[in-house]
Amino acid sequence: MTFINYASREINCKIVYYGPGLCGKTTNLQYIYEKTNPNAKGKLISLATETDRTLFFDFLPLELGTVRGFKTRFHLYTVPGQVFYDASRKLILKGVDGVIFVADSQNERMDANVEAIENLQGNLKAQGYDLMTIPYVLQLNKRDLPNVAPAEQMTQLLRKKGEPVFEAVASKGVGVFETLKGVAKLVLQELTKTG
Repeated sequence: MTFINYASREINCKIVYYGPGLCGKTTNLQYIYEKTNPNAKGKLISLATETDRTLFFDFLPLELGTVRGFKTRFHLYTVPGQVFYDASRKLILKGVDGVIFVADSQNERMDANVEAIENLQGNLKAQGYDLMTIPYVLQLNKRDLPNVAPAEQMTQLLRKKGEPVFEAVASKGVGVFETLKGVAKLVLQELTKTG
């Protein structure tokens, strides 16, 4: 649900990082925040309760240009990883324009990845979205660990619609901006189609 601010000539887009617990969603967001020009970003806000945490910030990427004379401002969110916080996850997806699924590459986390993607599909559906039509990319994170599944195997298991797949080591910043640019490009393509 893109929001257009005519006064500031900005198009506001919401991108949500989704995935199992401890897969690197927060690490992605923190890296982007640290490396983004201070004049182009808002505050990094952590909505933390006793048991779950959601991070959020918005920024205006300088290199992506404009859509019909409007600058594009991206609002980035993470969802709590544990399925226990399903109500929070569902709420954060409200008004989403694009989704990045962060998969944990460790062999022992494959079941958690599959469960989280199924949860994502269900929660999108509950908000009136379809994973098959929404701008969506897959990030295979933690590629630097010794016990990772082969990228081809993970792609075969987790890819849903031929979406772009990015290998990453979010803790070192590898693949982080490539993943974000991948989904941003899809969101902007969608905007130019519908606008």
